[in-house]
Amino acid sequence: MEVRSPGEILDTLDDQGALEALPFMPEMVPHCGQRFAVERRAEKVCDTIQSLGSLRIADCVLLDDVRCDGSGHDGCQAECRFYWKEAWLKRVSPDQPVAETGDDHEARRALCELVERGTRMASEDGGVRHRCQATELLAASEPLSLTDPRPYVREVTSGNVSIRTFGRVMTRATVTEVRRKLGRLPSPPVKGPAARSPETPKLDLQPGEWVRVKSRDEIRETLTHKGMNRGLWFDVEMLPFCGQTFRVRQRIERFVHDRDGRMIELPSDCVTLDGAVCSGEWSTQRWFCPRAIHSYWRECWLERVPADDASTPAS
Repeated sequence: MEVRSPGEILDTLDDQGALEALPFMPEMVPHCGQRFAVERRAEKVCDTIQSLGSLRIADCVLLDDVRCDGSGHDGCQAECRFYWKEAWLKRVSPDQPVAETGDDHEARRALCELVERGTRMASEDGGVRHRCQATELLAASEPLSLTDPRPYVREVTSGNVSIRTFGRVMTRATVTEVRRKLGRLPSPPVKGPAARSPETPKLDLQPGEWVRVKSRDEIRETLTHKGMNRGLWFDVEMLPFCGQTFRVRQRIERFVHDRDGRMIELPSDCVTLDGAVCSGEWSTQRWFCPRAIHSYWRECWLERVPADDASTPAS
């Protein structure tokens, strides 16, 4: 697919810089005219605002691993994947030459002005509320019923997942749902022994360094009985990464909260790891979500390893 020109996209947007309540964000403008492969349709994405359910965004796809750099939202480091309305794209063949768009500086300027206008607004408490695709997800989507099988069927018929992946995940989901309804599903997935987070040494990890995720038992010792370390939740989607090695992607200091658009500042250690993202294959009631959200890691859940040992599995 090729992202349409600024002028073409401008024609699809309302005075809030959105199409069907989904904002076209400033960080998306540089991708105009570029080509990407469609990875998934937004048939079933997780709701991180008000529930643990799923949502559907009509006529919308995700392209490759194209992510927001936060440059239009005060340096948000969440690196969310973009949602692309089909009206913002056009189908092209791989060997089709890129069309000459001419001088579109005025259209690009007008598009930037429109989409930047709605990214920040005053909140009731006198602060700043940020607006992006993540914060507007409820308005731009429709809720999916937990008991309706059609969203799951569409994951296969749309080509989002293979039959093999569908069978594997749904087998796990069936067992998990039975355990949940019987009250036998651990919640949180890993509980610690203490009421307060224990003191742990700081690693001061930097982007590019290699780390190994500690074992489940080692991580348990750093958690409270609510499954947290200094307010940061250890999620079930992080469990499959135990024992694996990753490169540190970045230190996380700030991100926009999906629920209310507040900028959350993280004063203590938190990093993301290359490739360690939510798979949508372990999360109860959110199966098959394609958002691939980067998990946030406390340094006490990791151990530094030399680059030469990065491919060596944990014992």
